[in-house]
Amino acid sequence: MVRLGHDEAGGMVRLGHDEARGMVRLGACASHAVNSPTAKARDIRYLLYDVNPPEGFNLRRDVYIRMASLVKTLRRDGDDWVLVLPPWGRLYHWQSPDIHQVRIPWGDFFSLHSLQANVPVVEYEAFIAESGGPFIDQVLVLQNYAEGWTDGKWEEKVDQRPCVDKLMYSKDKQGYYRGWFWGYEETRAHKVMCMSAQGHASILAPVLQRNITVTSVMLDRAETVLHDHYAGKDYWSTRRSMVFAKHLRLIGDAFRAERLSSTDAGDLTGYNEDWTRMKAELGWAKGGTYLGVHLRRKDFIWGHRKDVPSLKGAVQKIRALMTKHKLDQVFVATDADDEELEDLKRMLPEMVRFEPTWEDLELHKDGGVAIIDQWICAHARFFIGTSVSTFSFRIHEEREILGFDPKSTYNRFCGDEEKECEQPTHWKIVY
Repeated sequence: MVRLGHDEAGGMVRLGHDEARGMVRLGACASHAVNSPTAKARDIRYLLYDVNPPEGFNLRRDVYIRMASLVKTLRRDGDDWVLVLPPWGRLYHWQSPDIHQVRIPWGDFFSLHSLQANVPVVEYEAFIAESGGPFIDQVLVLQNYAEGWTDGKWEEKVDQRPCVDKLMYSKDKQGYYRGWFWGYEETRAHKVMCMSAQGHASILAPVLQRNITVTSVMLDRAETVLHDHYAGKDYWSTRRSMVFAKHLRLIGDAFRAERLSSTDAGDLTGYNEDWTRMKAELGWAKGGTYLGVHLRRKDFIWGHRKDVPSLKGAVQKIRALMTKHKLDQVFVATDADDEELEDLKRMLPEMVRFEPTWEDLELHKDGGVAIIDQWICAHARFFIGTSVSTFSFRIHEEREILGFDPKSTYNRFCGDEEKECEQPTHWKIVY
């Protein structure tokens, strides 16, 4: 049995683990008028979230799927919850100099209309306008349990606990909490507390529905909780709704046509703007006559040195694949530094890359350029990526949505010392 401390209204919540269904039950709690049978209408409530600062663009996209699933759970039996999209900015991998990359709305990268067809979402500035100002009622800082798994046994549980790490919020003279808040310095929170959580995203639903009755709640370190239904229908519905912004897709399509002689008509990669009607049969997509490559470098060279090949080893593999699949063009998406990039160009002179101008970067940001790279790789005849890279994972998913043969998609480089290496798992779409 797991206890939660007193909420602001003075109520006490007990959460128990349902062994048969793996769900969390809620017992006695503070009264919540909206959940009463006599309630005539459901109040609008807002769920905000943020992620550990070092996490990259594509892991953050994964956390969005977890939060969208949580909102769906909340809406099934509760208030009219809306997911507030955390503005993009100041990510570790976005290192282009002299480019202002903060407070970037999701609409710059994704189709809001497509996201809203899956779950109600609003941009952060729309939340400010709708809720009456840059105030967040309650911040819950999620954390792992300090003691780890009890007796080595994993179970779903959630508790209000003292903060394990130093709190990244501080009180101002007026008693409000200040923090990063995506670069919106005017944003303040009324209350902040830490909560240890171990389990799937839905474990937080009873807490948010009944123990915490405020209008807006932010989950910081939202990556702490797991997917409710990884690779299931709900997962894929949310993932499919993450349609890239049209202007970025058009740039990628124009590059394919001009530099790689690749078009949707010729490649059998037709795309339906309405993701709910997009259902391509696996193996139908043919792809452009080029090899798509994602070659991760920088921190992966030391962080995953056994799984990441040297440049020489990568080029050898690229040439072998081009010969095997009779391809004379190769598109490479890489984060290699200038020195490595020059070496790569020397060893692979036929390499094609999307190289944005400064004006392109200023307009589309590093995130937009990353999406263009992914879109081009997603349309290749054959794709090979980097082990455990979320950038490569997202390309796998795009190719699955487009209907490519899994054998042409789920491939990754082996390290130089690996004669054989385990290839990525094929996660088939569930419609």
